[in-house]
Amino acid sequence: MAGSKEIRNKIKSVQNTRKITKAMEMVAASKMRKAQERMRTARPYAEKIRVVAAHISHANPEYRHPFLVANSASQRIGVIVITTDKGLCGGLNTNILRLAHTKIKAWEQAGNQVEVCALGNKGLGFMQRMGANIVSQVIGLGDKPQLEKLIGAIKIMMDGYIEGRFDRLMIFNTRFVNTMKQEPVAEQLLPLSGEALDVPTGPWDYLYEPDAKIVLEQVLNRYVEALIYQAVTENMASEQSARMVAMKSASDNAATVIDELTLIYNKSRQASITKELSEIVAGAAAV
Repeated sequence: MAGSKEIRNKIKSVQNTRKITKAMEMVAASKMRKAQERMRTARPYAEKIRVVAAHISHANPEYRHPFLVANSASQRIGVIVITTDKGLCGGLNTNILRLAHTKIKAWEQAGNQVEVCALGNKGLGFMQRMGANIVSQVIGLGDKPQLEKLIGAIKIMMDGYIEGRFDRLMIFNTRFVNTMKQEPVAEQLLPLSGEALDVPTGPWDYLYEPDAKIVLEQVLNRYVEALIYQAVTENMASEQSARMVAMKSASDNAATVIDELTLIYNKSRQASITKELSEIVAGAAAV
């Protein structure tokens, strides 16, 4: 059995660790509320611009924007992988990267080439170790997503589809369900599906300036950017939720370890006292 001093040092060490995890849990809880609010406020814009894009695309059937047309001749697939910059958030990054790895390997075995855009330091590191063809990247997103930091990397992938370099553009991110549940998802970003641009019911009419073609190009670009921005905000909300849960679990485990070590320390201390008393009694009897 370990000595009393060694056990006391272990207890102190675990207590210090628990203080850190408890503080991180509280910080993550505060950031989670802000991230969820940003995620919810971004949804109305994404929905409204989808409606506008649907209206304009159906109002001009003679013009088909490249985002609405499949590039069947290409054997390349563009992939946007959204992860976190930091760890300590449970299996959040592991789940989405496992899904991305499985899909990419299946596409490569089918004869497709894959080009990757990594948003987040964890995904970038994983893709580099995997030997993927990384064409754009963004790290250091912080706690609040900023579209101006994302736009450069996103535009490379969007231009690649317009130029016919990809036959489709996929996005991998973690969808926020609730505080206790976040699920990894893989969705097709381009070409835009018919379901994504279904015309809502109700009257609508627009005046185009300068013309419908230019307006449609701008609106569809903003729509795709809004989809990616929304995915980033959901991923950040998922990150803070997962980190809060992970830190709470770590704090609870630390408390359990402290209780176990305290019990061991008390037993060791009692055994030491009993031994000393036995030696005193034996010495007195010998005298």
